[in-house]
Order: sequence, then structure tokens, then C-alpha cells
Amino acid sequence: MDSPQELNLIGAYGPWAKSLNLEKIPSLSFRNPEFSDLDSWRDSARNRVAERMGVVDLGAVPKVTVHQTGVFEGVAFEEISYQLPSGQPTKAVILKPENSQGKLPGILGLHCHGGNKFLGLDKISRTKTDIPSYVQTHHKMYYEGRAWANEVAKRGYVVMVHDAFAFGSRRVLIEDTPTSIRKGIADFSLDTEEQIEVYNKWASEHEHIMAKSLFSAGTTWPAVFLAEDQMALSILAAREDVDPSKLGCAGLSGGGLRTVLLGGLDSRISCAVAVGFMTTWKDLLLYKSYTHTWMSYVPILPQELDFPEILGLRAPLPTLVLNDIEDQLFTLSEMEKADQILRDVYAKANASDRYKCSFHPGLHKFDKAMQQEAFEWFETWLKG
Repeated sequence: MDSPQELNLIGAYGPWAKSLNLEKIPSLSFRNPEFSDLDSWRDSARNRVAERMGVVDLGAVPKVTVHQTGVFEGVAFEEISYQLPSGQPTKAVILKPENSQGKLPGILGLHCHGGNKFLGLDKISRTKTDIPSYVQTHHKMYYEGRAWANEVAKRGYVVMVHDAFAFGSRRVLIEDTPTSIRKGIADFSLDTEEQIEVYNKWASEHEHIMAKSLFSAGTTWPAVFLAEDQMALSILAAREDVDPSKLGCAGLSGGGLRTVLLGGLDSRISCAVAVGFMTTWKDLLLYKSYTHTWMSYVPILPQELDFPEILGLRAPLPTLVLNDIEDQLFTLSEMEKADQILRDVYAKANASDRYKCSFHPGLHKFDKAMQQEAFEWFETWLKG
């Protein structure tokens, strides 16, 4: 009888599919001996990733509107919005220590997916005591009850959290789609938890439509994520209270994916912390693609870079990867292989001291112990 590890998601086709590209070092991997100049390799590899993704240009940095300011538990906040070329205005929040002065390092907090597109920035930030029970539940499930963006802001950073593409204020509205794909939903209000659950189920089932539509437009979901996250980074970097030479980003799960993309492809990110989203293309091909959304995939790219090597494009800049040993979204052996790939890339870049990977006990999460390690990494590399 086959062992579970020998079984795979596409049955007898699995070994053949793996043999196409995943049994050798990808063509643009820095691990290949023909690449010796780090800068020239990085430039060419980044250009290729941008090409494969179908990079999106969102134009000039938009005007920011401040809707509300205040202080919550020692954190000064600004609730803001800005209009991108399509969709509803993007809502965001700026967090920093109360009574702080001068320029501080900036961190872009990238919220998770969590099967909830109704929520966005509220998943990791907080500006008031009274929050809905479903937000509290999300904090407890993934962050050990914390709004981690607030916690890191208290340590001396200006933190920005914005709604990602298709989440929160950027979500697809059912009423904007044809009746044929509304799944019989006629009540578009989202006033109760039950209505929100109905929306989230619909939005989950809509993901394959969004992905295929973006492919048909000549782009990909990762490209749109990247473009919107880069715009948020531009807004953060332009603030008078931010030191644009000291910018970081971090996120769990879907936020970890976005960290891989933004940290790997935007040199403005001085320090990156990817949490709960690190594995190999082999893991996704054979074992775990069903645990992920359509947001993760870039056609053809596995021929040229393994998944961790997207993040490795930032070498020699400081990079921390945090994994959960029992993470149900990935295979432990492939998380370990991804770690070795990044170790090899950083070693070849003569920057082994700037890469770290830790494995924490437990299921998919970014708990207090992991947050503490992330905060210490930022302390070392954004304030040192």
C-alpha cells in the first residue's frame, strides 16, 4: 500500500509533472554556478518575475484623505483612504507611538487571508475597544488575541495597514456581478455575522473566476497584490514622520505571500519578515495546492525560480522566515527544503548573518512568541 507521502494531488500524473521542471535547479536560480554577480543576477531575475507576473502600473501616488485621528492604548492612529484606478477607495490605518516625534522607521503590515474577504486591515490592527466578536475570534485564532500591528507600532515605528486587493474596502461586491454568478444571493447587506458568512463563502468560490479573469487580462493576482502593496509602501515612505531608508514589511499567510512578493521585488524594503507562507513549488504541485487560494501562482515561473527564491531576490537584505511545525497548509519537509534554498542563496551572497528561519510549535498562526522574534528582528535591522 502506498504511503501518504507517495500519494499526491494529481495521482499518476504527479511524478511526470514533477519531472518537467522541479527535479533540477531552476534556470534563473542564484544557486547555479554561472551566476556570480549578485546585482546583475538580481536585476535580470526581478525583470523576469515581473514579466511572468504581468506587472501592473497603477500610475501616480494618489491623494490621501484622513477621516479620523485618535489614540488607542498608547498608539496614535489615523484612519485614511485613497482612490486607486479601479474599485472602491482603499481604506488604511496609520499607527505610531503616542507623542512620538521626528522620523521613525516604517513598517507595512500585511494582513492575512484567513478565509475572510469581508475583513481586511482589522485582522491585524485596532483603533477602538469595542470590536465585533468575529474580529476578536480572528485575532485569537491567528494572533493569540493581539492586533500585532499595534504592538509593533508601540515599539517605535510608523505602521501602515491597508486593505489588500479583494479584501475589506477592496472586496468585490456581489451586486456588481451578473445574476448568474450570485449563487441566488439577493440580499447584499452585510449587517449581521450570518450575512458576512454568506458573503465570505461566495467570495471564496469567486476566487477562481477572479484569477481566470486576471489571466485573461494578461496579468495575475500576485501582480495586483504587488502593485497595490507597492502603492501603499509609497504612501508610507512619503510621510514626514517616516524615515524612507528604514522600511520593513511583515505578514502571516496571505500576508506572508505578499511579503515574499514585496520583499523580493521592491528594494525599498530594508527588512522583511515572512510568516506562515514558505515552501517549494513541489509541495504545491504534489501535496498542498488544495489548501491555498488562486492568489499564489505565477505561470511558467517554476521553470526559473523555486518559490523561496522569489524572496531570495532581496539578498543580501535582512530576511526572517517564521514557520509553524504543524502548519496544515504546508509539508514540513518542503518548508525545510525552502529554508535550505534560502540559506544557500544568502551564503552565496556572503550574507548568511542576514537570513534567519525559525520553526515554532503549533498550527498555522503568528502567535506572541513568533511576534516577539519578528519584533526583535526589526529592532536589529531597522533601528540598528
